[in-house]
Amino acid sequence: MLGYKVPAPDEAMLISGGKNKGETPFKVVTGHGAFVLPFFRKARFLTLSMNEAEVEERCVTKQGITLNVRAVIAFKVGNDEVSIVNAGQRFLSDQNQMSVLTGRIFAGHLRSIIGSMTVEEIVTERQKLASEVLEGSKEEMGRIGLSVDALQIQSIDDGDLGYIVAMSAPHTAAIQRSAQISQSQARQQAAEAEQESQRRQAEYARETAIVQAQYKAEVDKAQADAGQAGPLAAAQAQRGVLQAQTELAQRNAELRQQQLVAEVVKPAEAEAEKTRVLALADAERIRIQAEAAASHNRVALDRMLIDQLPLIVREAAAGLNGANVNILNGATGLGEMAASLVGQGLTIFESIRGNLGQPAEDSPDDEPDRPQLSSG
Repeated sequence: MLGYKVPAPDEAMLISGGKNKGETPFKVVTGHGAFVLPFFRKARFLTLSMNEAEVEERCVTKQGITLNVRAVIAFKVGNDEVSIVNAGQRFLSDQNQMSVLTGRIFAGHLRSIIGSMTVEEIVTERQKLASEVLEGSKEEMGRIGLSVDALQIQSIDDGDLGYIVAMSAPHTAAIQRSAQISQSQARQQAAEAEQESQRRQAEYARETAIVQAQYKAEVDKAQADAGQAGPLAAAQAQRGVLQAQTELAQRNAELRQQQLVAEVVKPAEAEAEKTRVLALADAERIRIQAEAAASHNRVALDRMLIDQLPLIVREAAAGLNGANVNILNGATGLGEMAASLVGQGLTIFESIRGNLGQPAEDSPDDEPDRPQLSSG
């Protein structure tokens, strides 16, 4: 767009002409663009990037010894509006003058600070020297709108005077002695390491020989064992076969014994038991038949005796025939006398049965009263 300008990221646009609201003589624009009215406004650009200045200065120390000091300063224009205005008023027309002026400022402060220090302090405390120079130049650099980011002391020497070399001689000697000692120790350690290495090599060779001898002995033993392994294995195998055959024969004998028991002994025992049971049954049958026959004969005998009982009674009554017997109680007495005759017949019957081997039946507890007879 015509009249619209934008500064670079590391630049500040300074617009002059017209009236400004602030106290600055021009308008400062950073980070964005602005419209610049042609013919009435003018835009200029001030760099905000990092710049470098080198200083090489001959300085005299507190001891009066001249030293050549070389330093590098890294600086830039400050980011705030005041610093940009101050730098713009001083360097906008010739921005290279920033490095020149910065170098001169630091050269003066460097001479002043080194003049208050000894060579030993300067050599051994470079950081202290840099910090004091930075602190001394900070205010002066700020007035011209510049800020220092870093100061590096690159070199310090006394030319051909040799003071710094002499100052470092004791340290150099100590370092050399330390180096010699270190070298001697290193050589000694190297010799010891070499001896240790040789000892280990000899030990390794000896152990190797021992291991080889042991290995050969083991190989020979293994070969001998291998030579015996065939017959030994065959003997062990044969023994295993014989043992297996023995076990098989024992097992077959046990099976045969069980088979004989099952096929011969058990059937024979069963047949004997059967014969015994049949014999017992037959004997029992004969006994029962005999008892039955005896019972049958007894019944026949009893019947025969019973058939003869009236004859026995009649013969007993015949003994009373012609006897002078008086019956006192009439018909009752006559019945009692008849009953007595029958009882005598039964007594005779039981006696006969007893003599034939058949137990007599229990007789009544009380026999009937005999008729009272009286003879005249």
